[in-house]
Amino acid sequence: MLLLWGLLGCLLFYAHATLSPQRAIEPALWNWEYYQAVPRWFLVDYAIGVGASLLGSLAMLRRSRKANILYVVSLAAVIVQFGYLFATGMVSGPIQAFVIPVFILGVAIFQIWLAGMATRRGWIR
Repeated sequence: MLLLWGLLGCLLFYAHATLSPQRAIEPALWNWEYYQAVPRWFLVDYAIGVGASLLGSLAMLRRSRKANILYVVSLAAVIVQFGYLFATGMVSGPIQAFVIPVFILGVAIFQIWLAGMATRRGWIR
C-alpha cells in the first residue's frame, strides 16, 4: 500500500512540475497563480519528499534498512514543504489548509514507525 502511496506522490509531483497554462485552465483544482508563485527549490523539495517515500517503500519490499533513512528524509521534506506553504500563506481553504497536509504528515510518520518496527522485529536487515 505504501508503494502505491509513493507512486501516487510521484504522479502528483509530475503533474505539478509539468503544469502549463493550457492545462491549468481545464480542471478547477489547478490554481495557475499558485504554481507560478512557488520557488524552484520547492519543486526540488517536493521531488525529494515523494522520491524518498517511493524509494523507502521499495527498500521495505527488499527488506533493507535503508527504508528507515529514506522515510526520515521524506518526512523532513514534507515538513519543509508544508512549513513553507503555511508560513507564506499560500494554502487556502479548509480542506487544503488542514486535512490534506495533516494526512500526508501522518502517512510520513507512519512510514517511519513501520520501518522502525520492521527493523526491531528483524523483518528488514
